[in-house]
Amino acid sequence: MRDGENENSKKVGRRLRWLPLFLIISFSQFLLPSCSGEQEHIAAAISEDDSLAFMRSKGISTLISDSGVMRYKLVAEEWDIYTNTNPPSWKFMKGLLMERFDEGFHIDLHVEADTAYLHEQRLWELRGRVVIHNVEGTLFRTEELFWDMNLHEMWSTKYMRIKTTDQELEGTDFRSNEQMTDYYVSNSKGAFPVSDVDKKNEEAPKDTAAAVAATLPTGEKAGRIMPSAPNKQVPKLQQGHWK
Repeated sequence: MRDGENENSKKVGRRLRWLPLFLIISFSQFLLPSCSGEQEHIAAAISEDDSLAFMRSKGISTLISDSGVMRYKLVAEEWDIYTNTNPPSWKFMKGLLMERFDEGFHIDLHVEADTAYLHEQRLWELRGRVVIHNVEGTLFRTEELFWDMNLHEMWSTKYMRIKTTDQELEGTDFRSNEQMTDYYVSNSKGAFPVSDVDKKNEEAPKDTAAAVAATLPTGEKAGRIMPSAPNKQVPKLQQGHWK
C-alpha cells in the first residue's frame, strides 16, 4: 500500500515539473498574433552627409605649410574636419581669419570671412562678410568668394566693392589671380580722381561717339579700362557635391 502511494507521488511530481514549461509555451502563443500585426519601425539610412566631424578643434591658431614652406596662418573659433563626406572638407562655421605669406615670410594676403569651407584641400568657399587685403593695400568686400588653389584663381558673382588709396570700384562677376592684383569686374561703376578722367579724355579719339564710349568701360582694373571678363561657370554645391 505504501509502495503504491510513493509511485503515485512520483508521477504527480514529474507532471508538476513540466508545468512551468507548458505555461511559458502557451503564453508565447497568445502573444504572437498581437505582435505580428505591429508595424516595424526602422530608422532612415545614414548618408555620408550625416557623418560627424572626424576632428573638432576650438580656439585654434595654427600655421600650415605648402611643399615644406610655411605659407598660411589660420585663426578660428571652431574648426571641423570631415573625412567621410563627399567631398571631404574643412568647415569654419564661426568665422575664419587667414594670412598668407610669401617666400620672405611677409604677409601678401589677409582674408576674413564669417563662414568658410575648404573642399578637397584645394577649393575655398568664403561666405558672409568676406574682407580681403592684398599686398598693395587694396580692400575687397563681398558676400561670396571662391578660391581655387590649384588653378590659382579667385572669382565671385556677388556684388564686389574694391577700394584703393585713391579710387573706388564696384560691380559683379569678379575674376582675379590669387594675389588679388590682376582682376576684372563686369557691370562696374566707380569714383576716380579728376586727373585720371582728364587724362582719359585727352587720350580719347576726337570722334564724339568714340570719346563717349571710351569713358564707359565694361571692365575696370585698378582704375584702368580692361576688357570684359570671360564667361566662367561658377561651381555650385548641391547636396554635398560640386557640380
